[in-house]
Amino acid sequence: MGRVGISAMAGSTVGDGQESGRTEFAIRLRAAIATSGLSLDRIQARLRARGVVVSVTALSYWQSGKRQPERQSSLSAVRTLEEILDVPAGSLLGLLPPPRPRGGAGKRHAGGEPMSFPRQVLQPLLEKVGAPHALDRQQPLKMVGLHDLCEIAADGGQRAVTARAVFQAASDGQDSWLLVYTQDDPAAGVPELHAVRNCRVGRAEIDEAHGLLVAELLFDQPINRGETHLIEYTLTNGGPPYPECRNTHYREFRRPVREYLLEVRFAPGTAPERCWQYSRNGANGTLARRALKLDGADGVHAVAFDFGPGVFGIDWD
Repeated sequence: MGRVGISAMAGSTVGDGQESGRTEFAIRLRAAIATSGLSLDRIQARLRARGVVVSVTALSYWQSGKRQPERQSSLSAVRTLEEILDVPAGSLLGLLPPPRPRGGAGKRHAGGEPMSFPRQVLQPLLEKVGAPHALDRQQPLKMVGLHDLCEIAADGGQRAVTARAVFQAASDGQDSWLLVYTQDDPAAGVPELHAVRNCRVGRAEIDEAHGLLVAELLFDQPINRGETHLIEYTLTNGGPPYPECRNTHYREFRRPVREYLLEVRFAPGTAPERCWQYSRNGANGTLARRALKLDGADGVHAVAFDFGPGVFGIDWD
């Protein structure tokens, strides 16, 4: 099997922060769950019946103190959780501290900080898919072109992302590429990955706590030095409600790409008034932004040429 390439892709930043020990919230939540006599599976089912999507893993982490709810969708889930567990309104929610800031003050529409996958989080997944050295070695596949289409549902969540990528081999026998994807709201679970053209899904591993997916995309046939290969795949979320995406979609490029086209398409009648393109070259580069015009099909696009390493995306009101 040939060596893999690696790219990172996201709806937004990585999920809620971890807590080092049991908090009062975790202690009270665990006690309320024990008193209710409900299993986490049954609690999840009752939440879903009320339109609230939370994974069993997230519930487990909340009650163990490994994580705590921070995002607006998670805080809303806690309100519903209080009803299901028959505890006084606000008795759990009031134990949570204010959400920690993400990025600098006043940067809500600045695309956030560059996404990063801490090695201690990503490395175990890379090892499980047979690519333990993917972060350190020179990659034998060069991404020369990429087109992302991000579909936003009527409720403002991300319905799906379809990607078409063109690679060029730097050495013979290249037959696979490694995808790294992070979900904006880990509580919603990672999307389903489907191969569409010229590839199939190989080994895949999920870190539910961080909403992180690492997967092999195996080419239909190997390519040799100088040859190119086109693949297409989709990432589809369950819904409604669809996972919130914090009004942004972006890619993080660890290596340069010759051309990147990003489209965001909104459900009919729900297009925002304003959209922006944003980019940051390197981890410490200056953030560049410019306004974009919506097209007649409730969509917007932005193009980057000879871009990276860095982050490139679109956000909107």
